Amino acid sequence: MDLHFEELLNRVTDFIKSEAKTETIIGEPFELGAFKCVPVMKVGMGFGSGGGEGSEPKKDKGQGGGAGAGIGLEPIGFLVSKGEEISFLEAGRTHGLAAAFEKVPDLIEKLANRRKEEAMV
Repeated sequence: MDLHFEELLNRVTDFIKSEAKTETIIGEPFELGAFKCVPVMKVGMGFGSGGGEGSEPKKDKGQGGGAGAGIGLEPIGFLVSKGEEISFLEAGRTHGLAAAFEKVPDLIEKLANRRKEEAMV
């Protein structure tokens, strides 16, 4: 039995690359009126592998191995821009993405007020 740790880890890495995308977790960047919103997430990864072989007198030779990987994905907020202004809306640990989406009505209200002001000028 041949152990191919490098090939196995390459496959695991390719899988993680395909899955660890912001789009997979919380969606594509989007526009809300004059605001451009870009989701931001935190990614953590870990890999491990091991193997060995041995033999004992008057017994068969043995070989074994294993590999594993883990990934943690956490949405942390949104970068929001309007013109040259950029701000970060944090998605709190307690409320998750709900905290970011709670701010959407405020953004819409600010946008509406600004349009009213511009129309009056």
